Amino acid sequence: MPAPNKGELEKLLIKAYTEADYSGAPVAEFKVDFNPQEYGQVYDVEYQRQQGEGTTGSPLVFRKVKPQEYRFKLMFDGTGTSGKKVEVYDRIQEFFRVTGYDGEIHRPRYLKLLWGKLESKSVLLKADITYKLFYSDGRPLRAVMDATFSENVDDSTRAAEANDQSPDLMRRLTVKAGDSLPLLCYRAYGDPNYYLEVARVNQLEDFRRLQVGQQLIFPPLEKGANA
Repeated sequence: MPAPNKGELEKLLIKAYTEADYSGAPVAEFKVDFNPQEYGQVYDVEYQRQQGEGTTGSPLVFRKVKPQEYRFKLMFDGTGTSGKKVEVYDRIQEFFRVTGYDGEIHRPRYLKLLWGKLESKSVLLKADITYKLFYSDGRPLRAVMDATFSENVDDSTRAAEANDQSPDLMRRLTVKAGDSLPLLCYRAYGDPNYYLEVARVNQLEDFRRLQVGQQLIFPPLEKGANA
């Protein structure tokens, strides 16, 4: 087994697919010239306030876990700092050719974001571009893009999992980047509140520290049980 190349910097890679289940080889790829110095991950839970008759309180009732979002600040530089001179406008158009609308499938492409332990099936939600430097003829020399990707919850793979796996059956799920135990419980049972019971079954010392690739058991729900 060859030793890893420690001198080569791993860069954020975006792979594009035309199939909703991400089957087959990617139809295109985009590798950034400069890794972002940071990225944001948004975990959003939706609740609904319900106020009982004759009461002043408004308890929060869980509705759903929204698709996670990933926000990157990407730099495009035509000065040659990355080791080669590029046309900034052309690189940005290449980004959109890979991540954007595909006429054959009549929608934007399905994307995989790959960087370190991050691996997310997503779609491009929006991209805000700011041009900063220019050649004398007006061509952009440097630009910064704020790109937002949304977790692709409508892909056929997740739909198939939802149909095949029942809360009444034993299930085994593999932890992916960005997963939390409440989120996995929501996927398994449709309710995130079983996380303490699942942590006990899997003998987790700290349910907040899940490892990517770790397999967890989700036991069948007992009728009327509430974790």
